[in-house]
Amino acid sequence: MPDRIPAEHTVIFDLDGTLIDPFEGITQSIRYALHEMGRPAPLASELTWCIGPPLFDSFATLLGGTSVASRGDIEEAIRLYRVRFSHVGIYECQLYSGIPETLEELANQGFSLLVATSKPHVYALPIVEHLEVGQWFQHVYGAEMDGTRRDKGALLEHVLAKERIIGDQTIMIGDRRYDVDGAREVGIRSIGVSFGYAAPGELEAADPDVLVATPREIPAAVMQLLGDAR
Repeated sequence: MPDRIPAEHTVIFDLDGTLIDPFEGITQSIRYALHEMGRPAPLASELTWCIGPPLFDSFATLLGGTSVASRGDIEEAIRLYRVRFSHVGIYECQLYSGIPETLEELANQGFSLLVATSKPHVYALPIVEHLEVGQWFQHVYGAEMDGTRRDKGALLEHVLAKERIIGDQTIMIGDRRYDVDGAREVGIRSIGVSFGYAAPGELEAADPDVLVATPREIPAAVMQLLGDAR
């Protein structure tokens, strides 16, 4: 990845459901973990809601809720998930159509691009490099394996501090309410993308500053929010 270059305006991308479609890798790794624990494994098509939020929260729900599932059970499910995901599921993903062109356009316009995902960064960085878009990003940020900064607000606060960037010169782009809520929590504007894994009405209720339907609409939305101040 390139060295950090000074830029007045920064665009932060979520990963799953925003840059990439991770359906196969995530859902099949969840099913593997549940099967290994002797628990019922929903169909992959019934697990799309698990794409986006922290894995701990998804398994807590799948195992009956935090009032039923012990922390030990949830952590064991995550461990088993990672057995499959770290070797197979990590590469069962693909870029959304139009993403490479979108990243190139934004970079050529002078925006600094980052990734911020609740997925552990030890997975996020190899995915970005494997899909050959790493050259467009200054840094890739994610949660720690122990769950530290799995909350999007906490992660974005960390990113702003590490990058020494200003909130009103920064945009968060994501497909779930967690991205919009996290951006609002740290005082930055947001663009919601409806081509990801949000439930019907989820993004509208979260109320991002702009909502787009395709990756190729992103540059115009970024310019709408940041262009006048450049």
